[in-house]
Amino acid sequence: MYHLTALVTLLAIAFYFFTAINVSRSRDKTGVKVPAMSGHPDFERAFRIQMNTLEWMPILLPALWLFAIYISDAIAAGLGAVWIVGRVIYFIGYSQAAAKRGPGFAIQALAAITLWVGAIGAVVLRLVK
Repeated sequence: MYHLTALVTLLAIAFYFFTAINVSRSRDKTGVKVPAMSGHPDFERAFRIQMNTLEWMPILLPALWLFAIYISDAIAAGLGAVWIVGRVIYFIGYSQAAAKRGPGFAIQALAAITLWVGAIGAVVLRLVK
């Protein structure tokens, strides 16, 4: 069973939902009305945080699950949790200033790439056996 990976998947989705709520709150706070996508730097940063999180989820989720299936549920979940922590650090930094987004981005990218490399390595290894 993959209970840990399932939990991390649900937490990643919850974090994404949080970023969507944050965009809505930012619209209210800054006065950026729907359907506008720009107009105030605070709103634009909140929107980019949400969109960048969305852009990374199709990279994370398949790699997370394939890693869990082919290698380890616990290790996949641990790396997935690191991804979420990286996204939180990204959120905090980018909310303050665009220049502060780097550390969180690096953490989450490293976690996602590790999951992907591990998954593809495990799949290829089984194919050549």
